[in-house]
Amino acid sequence: MKKTTLLLLCGLLMAAGCTSGNPVLSVSGGKVKGVLGDSREVIVYKGIPYAAPPVGDLRWKAPQPVPAWEGVRECADFGPIAWQPGNAPGTFYGDEFYWEGTPEQSEDCLYLNVWAPAGTVGKKAARLPVAMWIHGGAYMNGYGHEVTMDGDAWARRGVILVTINYRLGTFGFLSHPELTAEQGQSGNYGTMDQIAALQWVHDNIAAFGGDPDNITVFGQSAGAMSVKTLLISPLSKDLLAKAIIQSGGGIGLRSLAPANDIPQSFYDNQGKALMDNAGLTTLQQMRAASAEAVFGVSGKYTADGKGFVMLSPHTDGKVLTEDFDHALFDGSIAQVPVMIGYNKDDMGILAGASVDRFCAVRDSLGCPVYEYEFLRELPTDEAHPSSAAGAFHSAELWYMFGTLGKSWRPFTEADYRLSERMLDAWTGFCKSGNPGWEAYKRERPFKEAFDIDLP
Repeated sequence: MKKTTLLLLCGLLMAAGCTSGNPVLSVSGGKVKGVLGDSREVIVYKGIPYAAPPVGDLRWKAPQPVPAWEGVRECADFGPIAWQPGNAPGTFYGDEFYWEGTPEQSEDCLYLNVWAPAGTVGKKAARLPVAMWIHGGAYMNGYGHEVTMDGDAWARRGVILVTINYRLGTFGFLSHPELTAEQGQSGNYGTMDQIAALQWVHDNIAAFGGDPDNITVFGQSAGAMSVKTLLISPLSKDLLAKAIIQSGGGIGLRSLAPANDIPQSFYDNQGKALMDNAGLTTLQQMRAASAEAVFGVSGKYTADGKGFVMLSPHTDGKVLTEDFDHALFDGSIAQVPVMIGYNKDDMGILAGASVDRFCAVRDSLGCPVYEYEFLRELPTDEAHPSSAAGAFHSAELWYMFGTLGKSWRPFTEADYRLSERMLDAWTGFCKSGNPGWEAYKRERPFKEAFDIDLP
């Protein structure tokens, strides 16, 4: 009898220990509980809604507060991703990152994920640095739980990692005369999602043990360009403490970035042409159409021989009041430390001179800026003859997230050492604003090189 009682008591104590190590947290909308991560030292909260589902009458509107839910939300599964073309197996990026296929897609996609050290979850006094990741994908592809993107290694280094989904393509960046008449401006819904996610992090991250005054926003490719917009938007620039721009270029990117001298009417007319071509000629029809029909609008326009329309952020007078270059020179950009870099075999203007020019201007204005270049040419094997070697666009993601083990590539011990070095640099920057190398100076334009150490 005594033995049975003792075993029962031990069981209850163990259960209590597990509960205290994975507490229920209160966030906007209700209560959440996470699951243990791969290392068992980290708790992951998957699929937390940060805004109301942008469906029905909320299609093409600014993100609204998340509806409250009853009980405890078990955050064990990632949320649906935004509608997107995806990268099919057999394509370069399909084979590199998306060989498992595309997850469930939905307009109801405004979810984020949090990785936090198990020992400080629920302890507001911990005030750990926080990093919010914005995925790339040309504003039409990508999501916050791609195979490269995992926060376990970050959380084990004492940095809380948040990854987000946001509206893409026609759902995220369409402008239209009727939308502008309704709202005063239109487009930039995906950017507003990113700002809403950043506001959610600021308002809620203390519950996870994070410091709302020490948030680093970082991203790659279109995600890096999104970081640039968050640095200059009057709605977001005061919410972030640091920024990392990966393969998103520096200044002088007129062909890729918003420009001051393009009026809202240009984007409105562009969106109207897309919708009219699909037979959706009124806002009522546009909002009543199925998600599949709206998603297919751009593809139909191209298939009908009318060209390709790139939908992306633009200056609208509210979300973005000026372009990045003007904001940099007139001083309205957030005055925070910036880390910026690119890959050796990156795409043209996203690398090299445009980044160097940004660093020189940033230094001339007295703001700390740190530049890097990723040089490692990724190894390949005979089983993947169509795969590219080289330090290509996005190649660094395996390393700075510490997810080499999830790739099919035959990485070496030297690759794992490089990954550790990059993890230390990225998380170190989040902690202190210094990644571990000297700042860029016009008189000494230092650039940190990331490559494997050869034997």
